[in-house]
Amino acid sequence: MVKSRKREDNKFGNQDRHSEEFDQALIDIARVTRVMAGGKRMSFRTCVVIGDRAGRVGMGLCKGADVSVAINKSVTAAKKHMIKVRMVNETIPCQIRQKYGASVVLLKPAPKGTGIIAGGAVRSVLEMAGVKNVVSKMLGSKSKINNVRATLLALAKLRDIRQIKELRS
Repeated sequence: MVKSRKREDNKFGNQDRHSEEFDQALIDIARVTRVMAGGKRMSFRTCVVIGDRAGRVGMGLCKGADVSVAINKSVTAAKKHMIKVRMVNETIPCQIRQKYGASVVLLKPAPKGTGIIAGGAVRSVLEMAGVKNVVSKMLGSKSKINNVRATLLALAKLRDIRQIKELRS
């Protein structure tokens, strides 16, 4: 009898839900249509950023027939593509500039008490990652999805002093 309860807990994810609790931010919802032989087929595309506000963040971009279905698919896709953000004193270790498509994102470390000075989609990614003090600027395109991807690439490329010393020696 005890074994069946354990299986039910694992089957429905009751135990794992508490261990991997992520906050989520909805970046973009778009109604998209695809032209088929019989007419137009509508679906919804959602971009969701999830994070634990302690250094882990991920993005998911998926389509679904309904908005809630698309959001759920995006969240599961984001959980599969999580990255670890390196932080020093609640900020990023160094300045970085990253390009994705036509979007360019510039991230600079900031002293304690500055807060997150960023716009729109970049702010959501930095909040979900748990970065408390940073200054950023979006250059180039204002596409939300490309700015999110550029920010995630920039955060993934960050290295702290110890890692740079190990690479050089």
